[in-house]
Amino acid sequence: MRDRTPLVLLHGFTNTGLSWQPVIAALGESYLPIAPDIRGHGRAGEARPVTLQAVLADIAALCEGRFALAGYSMGGRIALHAALALGERLASLTLIGASPGIEDPAERAARRRADERLAAELEQLEIDALARRWERTPVLADQPPAVRAAAHADRLRNTPAGLARALRGLGTGALPSLWGRLAEVRVPTLLIAGGRDAKFSQLAREMASRLPRAQVAILAGVGHAAHLEAPEEVARLLRRHGHGRDGRPQRS
Repeated sequence: MRDRTPLVLLHGFTNTGLSWQPVIAALGESYLPIAPDIRGHGRAGEARPVTLQAVLADIAALCEGRFALAGYSMGGRIALHAALALGERLASLTLIGASPGIEDPAERAARRRADERLAAELEQLEIDALARRWERTPVLADQPPAVRAAAHADRLRNTPAGLARALRGLGTGALPSLWGRLAEVRVPTLLIAGGRDAKFSQLAREMASRLPRAQVAILAGVGHAAHLEAPEEVARLLRRHGHGRDGRPQRS
């Protein structure tokens, strides 16, 4: 069997690496998948410090040589930072329901203050109550019942204190915007969004207009967490993207 390219899969806020299992199962032998728990989450819930630089160092240490990288939501935002920091080590980049952050400094500062208030509230909850609160977030509220149940079970692997640290250190308000640096991302990039997720579908198109080597795949009938709702389709797109095949995903 030929050597498989490592594929690092970064989960979203309140999820863990285990949330990628349906996609990993559908990938077959295409990649060597690595789905870590990001600091503040799951088995890395007590890791300190919870900062972007620490997480980027964690990613760099996961494997030797070149690797493919994919991330969802918060994980996608971190993956974009990794693409700039790790440069030639990346073979491909896939972002699912992700954005480069908040471009306006005043809006970003306001979001950071809001995230701090939210982190303080989350610290006061039991993990079950926190998980149920998070699944009512508007961008996730329309998930199918089975997907919601699986996501809820995954969230229970976290602690409120760990998630609060992650929100403070890795939240949208905490990380700098990368809108002005998208032209520096030279790795082939696939942007996936769910068709029911109008906000992130539009963000994917806007990002693609600034990225030098970008393709967009909008999955009809799918919400924000495309990898949870349509793992087989996401795995198919990852295989095609990683193998550099013709027949690009359709922009819509």
